[in-house]
Amino acid sequence: MTDAPPAVDLDLRLVHSFTLVAEHGHFGRAAEALHVTQPSLSRQINRLEKQLGARLLDRGPQGTRLTEAGEVFLPQARALLRTASRMVAQTRAVASPGHVTIGYTGDLIITPVVREMRRRHPDAEIRAQHVQITDVQAALHDHRVDALLTRLPFPTEGLQVTILYEEPRVVLMPIDHRLAHKDFLTLDDIADEPVPRLRRSDPVWSAYWNIDPRPDGRPAPDGPIIEALEDKLEVIAAGEAIAITAGGQFPTLRPDIIAIPLHGVDPAHVVLATRRDTRNRLVNAFRQYAQEQLTGSATTTDP
Repeated sequence: MTDAPPAVDLDLRLVHSFTLVAEHGHFGRAAEALHVTQPSLSRQINRLEKQLGARLLDRGPQGTRLTEAGEVFLPQARALLRTASRMVAQTRAVASPGHVTIGYTGDLIITPVVREMRRRHPDAEIRAQHVQITDVQAALHDHRVDALLTRLPFPTEGLQVTILYEEPRVVLMPIDHRLAHKDFLTLDDIADEPVPRLRRSDPVWSAYWNIDPRPDGRPAPDGPIIEALEDKLEVIAAGEAIAITAGGQFPTLRPDIIAIPLHGVDPAHVVLATRRDTRNRLVNAFRQYAQEQLTGSATTTDP
């Protein structure tokens, strides 16, 4: 009989805290993301390092960097958290088949579909959960959500994607911009206007939304680096950049920002994404109701 591997005393909450510090490269920003104080987060990392018997992070004037041991531990820590998340989600799904979590990104609204789900399935547990646009594929594959309303593009391996509807694209700019008086814009109009760059974003996603390169082969002009999409409106209002986005986004803009239709470009696509191998009957029901509530017709693909 094969001996079982020795038990390891490793707190997954501490592992998660470590991955956020590594991601942000800064204890303060990681503490804000975790909604804890910096001293509390420091104690968590110290406990994890004691459990592992290795120092994982070094603090310096420029921020926090991984030690050699931290570089080795980080990818394994992320894999461990993904495995644990899938294990819990799959176990719960078997034990409670009447449960579904519906995700959404940005400004997209799933309320009408969730209400219809609850009306038709009163005994089911139906949750709605916001997901960061940079976390779409992971949220599905890690079983944090069972279905997700979002916009293309994103990595679609192993996913079923249902196109629900199209949205025209618009340009966001400050109201005192030299082009703000126009009824519509073209790419030629904004050829020299810088666009913000989201740090740690998927290159395909950034290229799509910045239309980079432009049709003539020129790169989109670089604008300020932003840490999160929520920072976009601030740099636009300050006159540091313009941004190309979907017409359905930011329905209530700041009074110092205007949205102008962008002509001559393909529209954005709002989609419903699910795991291709899902067996949750409520996921299929949600797809049906989403098609009924959000669009008159839809297209399903298996990338």
